[in-house]
Amino acid sequence: MVVTGLEIISDHLPSALKGKNIGILCHAPSITKDFKHITDIFFHRKDCKLSAIFGPQHGIHGQTQDNMIEWRSQRHPVYDIPLYSLYGDHRKPSPEMLKDIDVLLIDLQDVGTRLYTYIWTVKLCIEACTEAGIPVWLPDRPNPIGSLPFDGPVLKKEYFTFVGGASIPLCHRMTVGEMALWIKEKYYPGCDLNIVWMKNWKRSSLFNETGLPWVLPSPNMPTIHSAIVYPGTVLIEALNLSEGRGTTIPFELFGAPFIDSEKLKKNLDARNIKGCAFRIHNFIPTFHKFCGEICNGIQVHVTDVNLYKPVGTALEIFDAIIETSAPEALKFNLPPYEYEYNLMPFDILSGDSMMRESLLNRQNVRIEKERWAHEIEEFRNEFRRFAFYPE
Repeated sequence: MVVTGLEIISDHLPSALKGKNIGILCHAPSITKDFKHITDIFFHRKDCKLSAIFGPQHGIHGQTQDNMIEWRSQRHPVYDIPLYSLYGDHRKPSPEMLKDIDVLLIDLQDVGTRLYTYIWTVKLCIEACTEAGIPVWLPDRPNPIGSLPFDGPVLKKEYFTFVGGASIPLCHRMTVGEMALWIKEKYYPGCDLNIVWMKNWKRSSLFNETGLPWVLPSPNMPTIHSAIVYPGTVLIEALNLSEGRGTTIPFELFGAPFIDSEKLKKNLDARNIKGCAFRIHNFIPTFHKFCGEICNGIQVHVTDVNLYKPVGTALEIFDAIIETSAPEALKFNLPPYEYEYNLMPFDILSGDSMMRESLLNRQNVRIEKERWAHEIEEFRNEFRRFAFYPE
């Protein structure tokens, strides 16, 4: 079984944390293998003091549903200590929030996709703690889709936003700890960053091989299957399609009223995309896009995770929709998206404007995938410097 950083730090508290006022950035999956939450563990410890709690997007219990649905800071209802929202009036901790803590402890479960906001909350916390001279401790957790290959464009600096703040591909294979180390060395070398590395985790594994309990990292990430397809189908958030929010299998399902499911499935089947199969599955979202309307849809079934490329598959899907729909039926949503009011949402999610332009210009998808391959090879050389875990 994988031993998480939280298990290690709970069993043997580092001497640097003893007697300290601790702030904790956490959420619902911040638990031990026997379901004890990090805040409960540290609140009851006698060798340090839990002084403040911080929560990312969706709140510390995953209660807020969607992008740009904020939640407010408050007093913790049980511990009567500050519970600070980092997805509301502040996304970076203010000096006032940090004034009563000696150390910030960060325990977040990522899902292996660059645009997932939790790691960018970590980046803002690293920035704030560097400015305040506060050490950061980060007990590491698995990348649940570590066995998937690198895939998708590498984010360009001019497209850095709250859904991407480092030059890594969409599907990046790193853990939160490795990404935090990357962020420190490239952007905040003065940060006193301490990673508590896991034991027994291998990158070439999925979360269901870890022996750890799956707790929803966010409301629309119900299963490991959602996480596997997410690096590609999350791009649908920036299109006039439903990504399956308002159903029980978001991101595995996609569709829209204007899609011809039969034609689309035939087109996709003819492409012989490796590692997955497509099945017609129409649906009526109970909320979000096309709420209450019939969406002609497709479910993506991953048949071989070792061959499946989530971003490449999504590109094929978008290209097939354009080929099988009325002219210009597929549209790219305009800003705002996740606090970005100028850049196109699809561009900040994918990494630059070139993927969108390749679709609009009807460029062969092979050319776009070859571009990613070149970028990923350059990234891979950098990745080797930060990769702590074996394959």
